[in-house]
Amino acid sequence: MALPDQSQTPVPMNADQALGMVSFGLMQRLAQDGQVDLPWLETTSSDAEKLRQLRQRLELTALAIETGAPLTTSEVSFLMGAKPGGERVERGGLVARKVSRNVWRISRLDASDQSFRNDGFRRRL
Repeated sequence: MALPDQSQTPVPMNADQALGMVSFGLMQRLAQDGQVDLPWLETTSSDAEKLRQLRQRLELTALAIETGAPLTTSEVSFLMGAKPGGERVERGGLVARKVSRNVWRISRLDASDQSFRNDGFRRRL
């Protein structure tokens, strides 16, 4: 049995949370050993890959916002989920502004910016 990592500080939790964690771990172990059929506990590799891609996309979006780094149109399309079709694009609480040809900046949408309702994305019908 491995010793716990001493560099991690314990997270305080109540009795219900502790019981839930122990129960979930036990159910996972039983499902992995084939003793109990619990398909909702199993993640397929495609599910894990989708979650990894989502996390990576969110981290990259946060980094782009924090740094204010210039982005290409394809990078804005990837981060915001659709190809921009105007000079200013608003989607999901974010706004991308075109600086020059193929150069964009992403920032969080301010309360003063919310009067702009057109999201600026092209739609394919």
